[in-house]
Amino acid sequence: MHADAIMALKTPRVHLFFLFIISFFFINPTNSTPNELHLLLSIKNSLHLSNWNQSLPYCQWKGVSCSNTTTTHVTAIHLSGQNLSGNIPQTIFHFPHIQTIDLSTNKLSGDIPTDILSSCLSLRQLNLSDNNFTGQLPMNPNPYLQILDLSNNMFSGNIPENIGSFSELKYLDLGGNALVGGIPISLSNISSLEVLTLASNQLGGEIPRQIGIMKSLKWIYLGYNNFSGEIPPEIGQLTSLYHLDLVNNNLTGEIPPSIGNLTDLQYLFLYLNKLTGKIPLSLFELKKLSSLDLSDNFLSGEIPEVIIQLQNLEILHLFSNNFSGEIPNALVHLPRLQVLQLWSNQFSGEVPENLGRQNNLTILDLSTNKLTGSIPESLCNSTHLFKLILFSNFFSGEIPKGICQCKSLKRIRLQNNQLSGEIMSSDITKLPLVYFLDLSGNHFTGGLDGKWDMPELQMLNLAKNNFNGRLPNSFGSKKLENLDLSGNNLSGEIPASFGNLTELMQLVLSENHLSGEIPNQLSSCQKLVNLDLRHNHMTGQIPDWFTNMQVLSRIDLSENEFSGEIPPDLGKMVSLVEINISHNHLHGRLPSIGAFLAINATSVNGNNLCGDITNLLPPCKSVKNPVWWLFLTCILSSIVLILIAAMLISILRRRQNTEKGVKNDHQIEEEDDDGVWEVQFFNPNASKSWITLSSMRDENVISTSTTASSFKVTCSTSKAEFLVEIINENSLFSSSSSFWSEMSRLRHRNIVKLIGTSKSKKGSYGFLVYENVEGKLLRELVLGGLKWVHRRKIALGISRALLYLDGSCRRGLAVIADLSPEKIMVDRKNEARLRLTLPIVTAGCKDYMRSTFVNKETREANEETYRFGLILIELLTGRTQIANSELGVYGSIVEWARYCYADCHLDTWIDPRIKDEVKTIDREKEIVETMNLALRCTDNDPTVRPCAGELVKVFEYYSGRSFSWLLGFNKSPSNVLA
Repeated sequence: MHADAIMALKTPRVHLFFLFIISFFFINPTNSTPNELHLLLSIKNSLHLSNWNQSLPYCQWKGVSCSNTTTTHVTAIHLSGQNLSGNIPQTIFHFPHIQTIDLSTNKLSGDIPTDILSSCLSLRQLNLSDNNFTGQLPMNPNPYLQILDLSNNMFSGNIPENIGSFSELKYLDLGGNALVGGIPISLSNISSLEVLTLASNQLGGEIPRQIGIMKSLKWIYLGYNNFSGEIPPEIGQLTSLYHLDLVNNNLTGEIPPSIGNLTDLQYLFLYLNKLTGKIPLSLFELKKLSSLDLSDNFLSGEIPEVIIQLQNLEILHLFSNNFSGEIPNALVHLPRLQVLQLWSNQFSGEVPENLGRQNNLTILDLSTNKLTGSIPESLCNSTHLFKLILFSNFFSGEIPKGICQCKSLKRIRLQNNQLSGEIMSSDITKLPLVYFLDLSGNHFTGGLDGKWDMPELQMLNLAKNNFNGRLPNSFGSKKLENLDLSGNNLSGEIPASFGNLTELMQLVLSENHLSGEIPNQLSSCQKLVNLDLRHNHMTGQIPDWFTNMQVLSRIDLSENEFSGEIPPDLGKMVSLVEINISHNHLHGRLPSIGAFLAINATSVNGNNLCGDITNLLPPCKSVKNPVWWLFLTCILSSIVLILIAAMLISILRRRQNTEKGVKNDHQIEEEDDDGVWEVQFFNPNASKSWITLSSMRDENVISTSTTASSFKVTCSTSKAEFLVEIINENSLFSSSSSFWSEMSRLRHRNIVKLIGTSKSKKGSYGFLVYENVEGKLLRELVLGGLKWVHRRKIALGISRALLYLDGSCRRGLAVIADLSPEKIMVDRKNEARLRLTLPIVTAGCKDYMRSTFVNKETREANEETYRFGLILIELLTGRTQIANSELGVYGSIVEWARYCYADCHLDTWIDPRIKDEVKTIDREKEIVETMNLALRCTDNDPTVRPCAGELVKVFEYYSGRSFSWLLGFNKSPSNVLA
């Protein structure tokens, strides 16, 4: 055959061979395997996934799911809760067939590209919740996405206007971020949306009326934002809705009657708003309603008997409103009712006689009303009641037997009523689970020296009754932390067996008829913080073993018959903050250290004491050796002469410098359009980077107030950055330059360093220059969702700064810190950085100390501690110091916090941004104990407020472990846990 013919026959076969090869690598679907393996290896290296074993097929790697076909396409990646950190690997969005990505509950951070969703059109579910992502929301639309969860991160900015382009979305959760602005109208275009969560952001404006178009909605959670205006009546068009939560906003007006159209609604939460008017009758037609919470509003009127229609109701919270009239008898006939909280209203009349007989009550709180009559016998018929709160009413009669025999009870608060009878003749002292029992402020009589069998008891308050006889040897519990028997007619000695109460933190036995000495066995109570034996007939000496008590901070022995001298080492107790020994038979010298340095006249009067450190007592007489006295006088005189000579030399040198036109080494005069300025540097290098007012621009402003504005300024020559505070009040600059020089020498890691000052010779204003701190303002961080461990570190830093400034004042420099959350900076290491404020120049340091730390008679005393307490409340609750008009019956943020601490579960007042961190009993105790400290700091009685040293001790101990043993001034920490 001819060669050309042979080649012609072979050519088609060659073509077929190459076509086969091409089809194998580019057409066969299995060719994706090496590409997807490469992507997975990139993710493995980026996230350090050591459990992805390359010896196995990647479809068997943990968290990797593939399709069921032989193509082995990656369709899902689940890496939730793997402690991953770093940036999100963008290659995870490059899988051509990926449908689900779950990276939730890790420590991933950084920004997410805005086009990441539109670049992966196969994606149906994306969960990046509970990480530390920042920046703008990734919102370039993916029309096929069905589930998007970006909650509990640190995203900021507005919700994008094009969010309505996610047309197939069924689940959207953007809660727990720092989003601002309003809800875009385009959101109503997502007709398929079933779950909408935007809670715990900083969103505002009105809830758009177009929300009524979204007929598929079943769940709405918009709580903990700043939404205002009325609840749109169009919300009644969402007939598929079974969960509606609009809590903690600024919503006003009445509850719309259209809400009665939501016939599938099971959960309705509208608490912590400003709603007014009556509850619409249509609401009581929601027969599927299981939980109703309208608390903390301004609602009024009576609760109608038609509430009987809510036969599925399990939880009813109407507390802290203005409801009046009688408690409806219809509540008796709600068989599933478990939690009934109606406290802090104007309810009157008697409690329905059969309440609890047909219910399944577990929690009943009717406190702070005007209820009368007796406590119903049937409250515990369910045998599940564990929390009974009826205080501050007008109940009378004895505690019913049904309550005294209720074995399920754990927390009982009946104080401040008109109850009577003998408690030892009932079984209330034999309830096995009760840990909190408060019967104070009633008319109970009889003795206490009987059989107590309460093994879980931690807090017992029987104060202000008419109990008599001797103290019992035991209360049947080794867990007792807080015991208050004050204001009764008890007599006899303190039993030595009280020393067995090793968990005791507060012992208050004041205003009784007790006698004898303080038993030495109390020295075993090493957790004791507060000992109050005031107004008794106690005798003997003040025990020496007080000095061995590690955390004892308050001792009140006044109005007794103690004698002898004060133990000289008592003042050396580091923990001791306050002591009152007035009106006894004590004599000798008052110790001159520790808590005795700040003692006032009312705490020492009525004795035969002398003292050398205070003008409150006559000086102590002492005999001196004449020879040694003469020798010492000569030495002191020589030292004085040397100091005078040194001062004269310094003055002469300053005069010489002045004649040469130099005020001091770092003090100059400058002139600009505002006139002549006196400029003083505290650092020789500062003058090289000095800035003028002309370098300040409005866009650099950090914070403003009526008296000062803060700017971040960059020097045009050295590019150094400063924090400048312009002071508008000239009187604040009347201090001498030497004072500012001394102030600049204050050095502490939690205090922003002062670099220089400048004062206009015209006397109109001046400015202070501080080092620049890279970070954010405290309030901005708290509102943005700062974690609890970081909030704790900030509180520790502030307390350390206060202690340092307290010490500087004692050394003669009256300097205080600005404790405004709008001015406290938090650096990148979560260290609080305080700015110093100008002193009260009309008083010296001694007068300043007396007015701030010593004077216990005025509200202004210890004001820095009070402000620190406000900061703690904000760190715990996330609520700012809002206007009194927004607090309803509470009047102030402090009173609101005090009530929540005493009578609400932690979940009702803790900042929802840190709620997920409170997952253990130990962490719950930490949070509750911190609130205890905050309330001590803001106590109306300045003598109760702790000093800076005590604050530091608490938070330093707390930063390593729980400090439940260290507190106990007013309440036991665990007592508030329901």
